Amino acid sequence: MAEDLKQWNPEDETEWETRDKAIANRNLWISIPALLCGFAVWLYWGIITVQMINLGYPFEKSQLFTLAAIAGLTGATLRIPSTFFIRLAGGRNTIFFTTALLILPAAGTGYLLQNPDTPLWQFQLMALLSGFGGGNFASSMSNISFFFPKRMAGYSLGMNAGLGNFGVTTMQILVPLVMTAAIFGGTPMVLQATSGTLIGKIPAGTETYLHNAGYIWVVILIPIVIAAWFGMNNITADHVSPNIGSPLGSFAKISGMLAIGFATSIGGLWLMLPADVGGSGLMLSKWIVLPVVIAATVYALKLIPGSIRTSLNHQYKIFGNKHTWAMTIIYTMTFGSFIGYAAAFGLAIKVIFGFQHVMVDGVMTHNLANPDGPSALMFAWTGPFIGALIRPVGGMIADKMGGAKVTQIISVIMVVAALGVAYYMKQAYASATPQDYFVPFLILFLVLFAATGIGNGSTFRTIAMVFDKEQAGPVLGWTSAVAAYGAYIIPKVFGEQIKATTPEYALYGFAAFYALCIAINWWFYLRKDAYVKNP
Repeated sequence: MAEDLKQWNPEDETEWETRDKAIANRNLWISIPALLCGFAVWLYWGIITVQMINLGYPFEKSQLFTLAAIAGLTGATLRIPSTFFIRLAGGRNTIFFTTALLILPAAGTGYLLQNPDTPLWQFQLMALLSGFGGGNFASSMSNISFFFPKRMAGYSLGMNAGLGNFGVTTMQILVPLVMTAAIFGGTPMVLQATSGTLIGKIPAGTETYLHNAGYIWVVILIPIVIAAWFGMNNITADHVSPNIGSPLGSFAKISGMLAIGFATSIGGLWLMLPADVGGSGLMLSKWIVLPVVIAATVYALKLIPGSIRTSLNHQYKIFGNKHTWAMTIIYTMTFGSFIGYAAAFGLAIKVIFGFQHVMVDGVMTHNLANPDGPSALMFAWTGPFIGALIRPVGGMIADKMGGAKVTQIISVIMVVAALGVAYYMKQAYASATPQDYFVPFLILFLVLFAATGIGNGSTFRTIAMVFDKEQAGPVLGWTSAVAAYGAYIIPKVFGEQIKATTPEYALYGFAAFYALCIAINWWFYLRKDAYVKNP
C-alpha cells in the first residue's frame, strides 16, 4: 500500500522534478482506467437497450429509454456528495472503494439479462446502481486536481477526463463484441432483428449472449481495484485531506453520503416517471424536480453531524463565489452535452433511422422496420470516441491560448452543428427512406461531439486558473455534478420529442442553451472589463 503524503506542493519545481512528478503520474494512470470503467458501467444502458429491442424483450421503447435516464439522473446526483469525498476520505480510499462498488451493478446486470422475462423494476434497480459510475467522476477529478501544478491543469485534467470518458467508447465497442461469444457461459438468445458491431452487421437469427455486457466489467474491474489500493496515495496535507481517519471509517463516510444521493434520486425519479414504469404518475416537470433534487441533496448532506459537517461547511464556501455559478453553466454546455449525447446517440439512431416513417390512412407511423437502416451499434461509439479522444487536446490548446477563448470558439460551432443535426433529424423522421439523411446527420453529430470534447478541456483550464488550489477541486466536482444531469435530461428530451414526432425540437432547445453560454462566457472572461481575462 502506497504511503500517505503528509506534505504536497507540486508548484515547487525542484520537488516536482525529483519526487512529485512520478507520484502524480502513477496516481493519474491508475485513476484513468478506474474512471473509464465508471463511465462504461454508468452508460452501458444505451447499448444494452438497443440490443434488448433487437432480441425482443417485452418492453416499450419509451420504457427502455427510462433505464438510461434513471442511470443518468442517479449518476449525476451521486456526483454531489462525491464532490466532497477527497477532503473527507482521501484520494486512495475514495477511488478504491467507489471503483469496487461498480462490481455490484455489473454483476447484477449480467445475471438479470439472462432472462428476458425479468421484470422492468429489476433492470431499473441495476440502472439505479449504475449511477455509482457517474458519481465517480467528481471525486476522480477533484483528486487529480491536487496532484499536478496549475501550469499542467489542462493536460492532467484533460487526460483524466478524456481517457476516463473513453470508457463510453470502450463500452460501445467492447459490449457488442463480447455478446457474440459464450465467454461466461449461459444460454444464448436469438436476434429477432439485425444487430451489429464495429466490424459489421449481424443478421437476425444469430445467437447472442447479452449477459456478457455486465459480466465483462466484473473481470476488468478486479485488477483495477487492486491497483488503486496498492498504487494510489492519500494526500493528507492540510489543504487536501486532513484527518481522514482509518480506511474503514472513510468507507463508512462515503457510504452514508452516497445513501443520501440515492434517496434524493429515487424521490426525484418517483415524481417524474409515469406509473407504468414505477413512478408516481404525477409526471412533474424535470425542470422543476431536478433543481429540487440538487438542493435537497446539498441540504441533506449538510445535516450530517460531526467532522463531516465541519468539512462540508469549509468546502461549501465555493457557493459564495460567482465564478462557481458561471462555470457550472458553461461546463454543463460542454460535458453535459457530451454525456447526454453519448447516452442517447445509439438509441436515437435506432429509432430515427432504423424504422421507416410512412403515412397509413393519413397518419404518420414509425413502427415499420427499415431494412436499409444503419446499425446503431456500428456507429454509436463514433461520437463518444471523438469527444473523449480530443479532450486532452482541448486542454493543451487552452493551456496555450487561454481557456475562455477556446470555449467561445467551440460554443459557436456547437450552435451551428446542433441546428444542422436538427434539420436532418426532421427530414429523416418524415421519410420512408430515412437512411438518405444519415451521412450528413452523422457528420454533424460528430462535429458536435468534437466541439464538446475540446470545450470540456478548455473549461478545465479556466477552472484551474480562476479558483485557488483549495477551491478548484470542489468546484470541478460540483460543476461536473450539475453537468452530469445531461445524461438524464438529453435522453429524456429525445424520448419525449421522438414520442411527439418532433425530435428536431430537442436540438433547437440545446442550440438556444449554447447561445446563452456564449453570452455568459463573454461577460465573465472575454469582454474588455472581464472579471478574469481569458483564464
